[in-house]
Amino acid sequence: MIFEITDKSRRKIRLPQERWNHIQREHIRVTDLDELKKTLTTPLKITSSKYDENVCYYYRFNKVIKRYLMVAVKYLNGHGFVITSYYLRNIK
Repeated sequence: MIFEITDKSRRKIRLPQERWNHIQREHIRVTDLDELKKTLTTPLKITSSKYDENVCYYYRFNKVIKRYLMVAVKYLNGHGFVITSYYLRNIK
């Protein structure tokens, strides 16, 4: 486990090593774990997936690269875990 954190709505979210390896391999611009944590604890916006009711998207703007960091979280049995994270130009 890379980290476990409590999000803005007081739910526990984990980042497993396997998911962090995926992010580092597939989304190489996401390198800062602190930024990922801040996105979960103080997001600019949280939206729900229209494809999976158990998935939420957390967004936070990065002023340096002028992109939104999106962190996708899946909730199962009351526990959340990060699926993926990458930068976007706009919030979806």
